[in-house]
Amino acid sequence: MSDTKAPADPAPSRIQRRNRKRILEAALDVFSQHGYRGATLDQIAEQAGLSKPNLLYYFAGKEEIHVTLLHTLMDRWLDPLRRLDPQGVPLDEILTYVRRKLEMSEAFPRESRLFANEILQGAPRIAPLLEGDLKPLFDDAVALIEGWMDAGAIAVTDARHLIFSIWATTQHYADFEAQISVLMPGAPAREGKGPYLAELYRKALTPGEG
Repeated sequence: MSDTKAPADPAPSRIQRRNRKRILEAALDVFSQHGYRGATLDQIAEQAGLSKPNLLYYFAGKEEIHVTLLHTLMDRWLDPLRRLDPQGVPLDEILTYVRRKLEMSEAFPRESRLFANEILQGAPRIAPLLEGDLKPLFDDAVALIEGWMDAGAIAVTDARHLIFSIWATTQHYADFEAQISVLMPGAPAREGKGPYLAELYRKALTPGEG
């Protein structure tokens, strides 16, 4: 038996890395606008400035591009929840979490809409990530918040629905951006969302405020 090992796949060249990045960036635009079902490889290729055969050199098809984006998004999306500090001041930790989620909504609106579209379709391509990555982290965060409630550091409420409410109130600004821009035209009109949400959750979670 030969001890000769098969050569490892060569590292992608600078051009290959650049083209993959162009494709993923274009796909993010297309998917966030049209959803998975409405998006086509032709649209992604045109947006990327590449031919369809060139695109298929880098990705096997639309689903592989979509899954690649979702994997990247999930890691980024979970980071604020991971950063809840058990040793921190409970109310400050939650308000900081709200702020970080709002900042992500502002910085990554396309990613937020991509994730929302996937969930609305029943999460067919992201279910393993929800079960394997999000669920354990969510359960840990719920236990942490319940511990703070039991200690009297924050008002008692349902920790699970608290987290859902934070997701809803922060990601709303990305997922429903078109509606908000009509109802509140001009950037200055929308600048009050951070102070508003901070005050909302501060009042809700300060013991005795209710």
